[in-house]
Amino acid sequence: MPEHRPDRVDRAIVARLQRDGRIANVDLADAIALSPSACLRRVKALEASGIIAGYHADVSRAAAGLGLTVFIGLRVEGHSQDTSSRIEEALLAIPAVVACYLVSGTEDFLVEAAVPDLASYEQLLLGQILTIPSVIEARSTFAIRTILSRGPMPLDHWR
Repeated sequence: MPEHRPDRVDRAIVARLQRDGRIANVDLADAIALSPSACLRRVKALEASGIIAGYHADVSRAAAGLGLTVFIGLRVEGHSQDTSSRIEEALLAIPAVVACYLVSGTEDFLVEAAVPDLASYEQLLLGQILTIPSVIEARSTFAIRTILSRGPMPLDHWR
């Protein structure tokens, strides 16, 4: 991956793209006071460096029928790179898993899942997650209401 050291102009580009990833390059360039060609070069460099990882539609979970968000802390036995890789691979194959983190503390993994209802959660937990070899415990916490689940990344450290 090419190295890219972001600056204030890059911060302005990324901040604007986080608010509107569909903005036309000419409008983006105008908004940050760059020529369209210079703006496009910078966007391509940000993409090539991995700072801009992709573009996507922001889908409402409730409107899509995914009214239940659950966070599942997993404990595993046999801590090793191989065990971790197998668990990660299994979790990546479950469509309801929308985020997953390897964490320190009481749990080893923290999984965020979006499901339609409790019956779907039960199937996810018993039929998929607890069948993963080496997973020995799952503790679930349900979101009552989502305050914030997305948002612009803070870029104030880019000077």
